Amino acid sequence: MNLKLFGEAFVTLLVIVDPPGMVPVFLALTGTLPAKERTRAGTQAVLLALGVIVVFAVAGQTLLDYLHVQLPALQGAGGLLLVLVALQLLTGKTDEPSEQTGTTNVALVPLGTPLLAGPGAIVATMLFVQRADGMGDYTVIGLAIFAVMFTVWLVLRFSGGIVKLLRPSGIEVLTRIAGLLLAAIAVQLIADSVAAFVELYTTAP
Repeated sequence: MNLKLFGEAFVTLLVIVDPPGMVPVFLALTGTLPAKERTRAGTQAVLLALGVIVVFAVAGQTLLDYLHVQLPALQGAGGLLLVLVALQLLTGKTDEPSEQTGTTNVALVPLGTPLLAGPGAIVATMLFVQRADGMGDYTVIGLAIFAVMFTVWLVLRFSGGIVKLLRPSGIEVLTRIAGLLLAAIAVQLIADSVAAFVELYTTAP
């Protein structure tokens, strides 16, 4: 087993996904849910993110080439999605996801993607796959992805204790802060996307 590759992939993806940084957004979106629904939302988000990253690891470049989509476009799309969610959090016009359908929607967007399985995680995974040499390396990268997602699930699973400390008023404040953070992340994603397109077309022959 290539422990060096495992360590590089695990640390890189863990830093990009940033489980501690996910906690405020997760609690802002699910803080009003019962504990069982909040756990379900976290599990669904992690499973979706795992599926998206694995799909892009296996066939990401082929899929993007087929659709004639470049990575900066994926980055910009993720940024626009986050802008919409950030505006909802900042204005307080979020839907109450008390039903299972609402819980699933929150888990899919923005938790599962583009927050967990965002452009950064997708690109990093694709780069590691391109470096891989043989089935052994592919297996190691797969194990690293599973380890990162399990770590994220643990962090989200046990973040419920924070809800008890914050109470409704604290959740309200946290929601506004999370909206501001999401807006900043969205602007950065869009800016990086524009910069990547500019560099791509200015350096093209």
